[in-house]
Parts: sequence; C-alpha cells; structure tokens
Amino acid sequence: MELPDTSTALAGAVQELASQVASALRSGDHLGVLGRVVSVEGPGRDDVALAAVRVLGADALLPSVLLGRPVAPEDRAVFEQAASAFPPAAGARPASLWSHWAMRRTLGEDGTEPGTRWLDAAPWQVLTRQLAVLAALAVPGADCGVGRLAADRPVDVARGFVRAVRRRDWLQAAGAGRWLSLIDDVPESLGLAEGLEFVNLMAGDDPRVALQLRAAQLLRTGALV
Repeated sequence: MELPDTSTALAGAVQELASQVASALRSGDHLGVLGRVVSVEGPGRDDVALAAVRVLGADALLPSVLLGRPVAPEDRAVFEQAASAFPPAAGARPASLWSHWAMRRTLGEDGTEPGTRWLDAAPWQVLTRQLAVLAALAVPGADCGVGRLAADRPVDVARGFVRAVRRRDWLQAAGAGRWLSLIDDVPESLGLAEGLEFVNLMAGDDPRVALQLRAAQLLRTGALV
C-alpha cells in the first residue's frame, strides 16, 4: 500500500498527531497517544490517521524513546500497523527508505540499513535539508549511517541551521537544531540555545516545529530518563 496523495485531511492529521506527541514530550503523559488519534471516528479517518503515523515515522513513539517509558500496547499496535501498511514504494527515495528503517528499528527489529551514498559527498545545504527530513533518527544511542554523517560534519550542519533560520524555514531549522543538540563539536559561536529559542519565538504554533524543538531541548539539556 502506498501513502495517499497529500491532501488537506492528511496534512491536518499529521499536524494533529504532531501536536499530541509534542504535548506528551512536555508533560510525560505518553501512553495511548497513537490510539487516541487513530481511533477518531469518521469516514476514512482511520486510514488517514494511520498514514499520518507513517509520515511522522519513528517520532510517533518519541515520548517513549526519549522519556524511557514502555510503549503502550495500543500505541505499538498502531505504529506497527502503519509501518506494515505503508512500506517504501519501488524506487522510493533514500529518505523514505531511512524513515521506514527507523520505524522498524524503533520496533526492535535489526534490519539492514539503507545506504548513505546520496549524502556522503552532499553539499552542506543538501546535507542539512536531508537531516531535517530525517530528524527522527536523532535519538540517543541510535548509531546509524545518517547519524555518523551528521556527527562528522557539525560545522556544516551549523551552517545549514543558520541558513534555515535566515530563510525562515522553521521546520528545517528545528530539525537541524535537533541534530546539533545530539552531536559533538558544535561551534560555540553558533549560540545554539539562543537560536532554538528564536525559532520557537518565530515559528508560531506549528506542532511539527514544536515537536522538534522539544526533542532538541531534551537532548541538549540531557533531561532524559
């Protein structure tokens, strides 16, 4: 099964789910997040909400991952269903392969990593854009090819963060900021904490940005269970 075409309904479901996850990251009340969203009634709503879980990817279970809590059985069932229902299509882009791999890894599976050739020599602008798309991979202790690339190029990711802020691309800035909160050797001159606060101030009420910023804050301060 392929993800449905981008639509107002899917975009709204993604925003709704991201809002629930961001709220759980703030409060620690992580149980049943996916069950609450996917069980919303309405014609075709379950399919759209399930697709939203696939769009958000491994971040759909981020509160459990970052807060060190067990995944609620209903959340795991929904997450597993989304990963199974929407595998990467034939010829899918590398980011889609990595996103699906991250979901399977979150479920405890030990599948073969997709390659990183498309990013190995990427200019810093492209690297940052792709890292922001794959920000769900930026979690403690999750060693992978994409993470190693980010760790090897902290200055380039910092440049990309600044560029995203200047372009007012708040979602990309928040995703890059999350990676910078995880990796070492980030230039002190960047002023990451202040930069993240600025993104938070300027981004408005976009829940996907809020999710990434809260994850970055937890990673940066080490406020993890």
